[in-house]
Amino acid sequence: MPEKLRLLIRAGNPLIAIPTIDEERALKVVQEAARGIPRPAFCWSMSEGLRPLVPETKKDPLVKPGNAIKALQHVRGQSQSRTIYVFKDLGPHCKDALVHRTIRDLMAQFRESKSTLILIDALPLPDEIARFTLRFELGWPGAEELEDVVRKTYKRIRKESYEEVTSRLTRREIEQLVQSLRGLTCAQAERVISSAVLEDFSLTGDDIPHIVEAKRTLLGSQGCLESIAADFDSEDIGGLENLKEWLRRRRKGFSREAREFGLEPPRGLLMLGVPGCGKSLCAKVVAADWGMPLLRLDPGVLYQKFIGETESQLRLALRQAESMAPCVMWIDEIEKAFASASAASADGGLSKRMFGTLLSWMQDHRHPIFIIATANDISALPPELMRKGRFDEVFFVDLPRADVRAEVLSIHLRRHNRDPKAYDLAGLASAAEGFSGSELEQAVVSALFNAFSEGEELSDEHLYEAIEETQPLSVLNAEKVAHLRHWAANRCVPADLVDP
Repeated sequence: MPEKLRLLIRAGNPLIAIPTIDEERALKVVQEAARGIPRPAFCWSMSEGLRPLVPETKKDPLVKPGNAIKALQHVRGQSQSRTIYVFKDLGPHCKDALVHRTIRDLMAQFRESKSTLILIDALPLPDEIARFTLRFELGWPGAEELEDVVRKTYKRIRKESYEEVTSRLTRREIEQLVQSLRGLTCAQAERVISSAVLEDFSLTGDDIPHIVEAKRTLLGSQGCLESIAADFDSEDIGGLENLKEWLRRRRKGFSREAREFGLEPPRGLLMLGVPGCGKSLCAKVVAADWGMPLLRLDPGVLYQKFIGETESQLRLALRQAESMAPCVMWIDEIEKAFASASAASADGGLSKRMFGTLLSWMQDHRHPIFIIATANDISALPPELMRKGRFDEVFFVDLPRADVRAEVLSIHLRRHNRDPKAYDLAGLASAAEGFSGSELEQAVVSALFNAFSEGEELSDEHLYEAIEETQPLSVLNAEKVAHLRHWAANRCVPADLVDP
């Protein structure tokens, strides 16, 4: 990173912008770049004035704290060449016409003196200045930096704490912990690790889920991405044995061992299925099982009324996913956002442009992001979305078999503090022919309400009655379900074992 910035400085670029919230890390990169040339370097902020970038003693500032114009005029009056000036949060001051003009004059002067003005801002620079800058992407801390943060934080707490602080981490757990911290600044990573250590004065593999949750809370939800709590495990899903086995084999795909073996991280999967059969639940289970944050992209909020705003919303969502990587990104009901991209539409080509942006990103991104897209009507989607390279596999989630229906009923009975062995699961599953997983769940809930209102304990009779009162989707919308199953027969991999 410092080498790239050093090259830009030596090339004579007069104005370089570093947009970042990680100011401390940006300053370290500038210091290392200046040290390697070497060149004198000075730093200005509104609260500290203009001082040497690495002050040797606590001398008075060259320019006292205050408005930026005095510091800029001081720089303009200097005759020394090949000097680096760093200005923090100069963006708001650029609205001043005098500040703007002085920066323009400095650019012409620096081309001659080979000096460089570096702007470190957490907020976007005004367009009138941004167009003259060379943007330098600081990026997020890499695995080595984050591992160094973990070690230093642990050592600091161990040194300062009155309690005995221990650590029991395998090499694989350290890698997983570091992966979980990606998308955080060094300062944020330090706070997250500090919280994990101080909670029980130890750092173990059991802290990784808490670190993922802390990261999810810290970054929050912005724009079109919603951070979802993944509090499920594979035992909460009945059936889907083929899908579970496929996911199990790719569980370690983001590890260093997988890269050394010659494997790239898994890219994702597309799930088509009858509504209510567990597609959405799978996304939560994958995130929980793999120890990754779960981000849900809601296509419904992508579309905005102003021209160009919709495309920017999608790009913002993709950048946010990259910042939280490694993560699982769940695109729910993807056909709602991109169905019109496969046919003529009245949106002026907006869906096609959005679809093209998503396809390009899915093909080219190299971030550890596992995409799970769910759809109820995949026939409305463009065929380019389903080819290998965009998704690793396309699964079809069908209505559950009789033995899976019994398993699903058992899961929901346990959730409501009932012993499944006390009920006729085989008979209930047979009576619930054509039911989806969500319909089975609602049958259990309805039976519980009926039993509660009658002042009785839940019995088989309540469950049979609730099943008989329910008209499943496979009956209400039999034609569409049959068409969907026929379409997927030779195009998708069955998510569950198929009856012989």
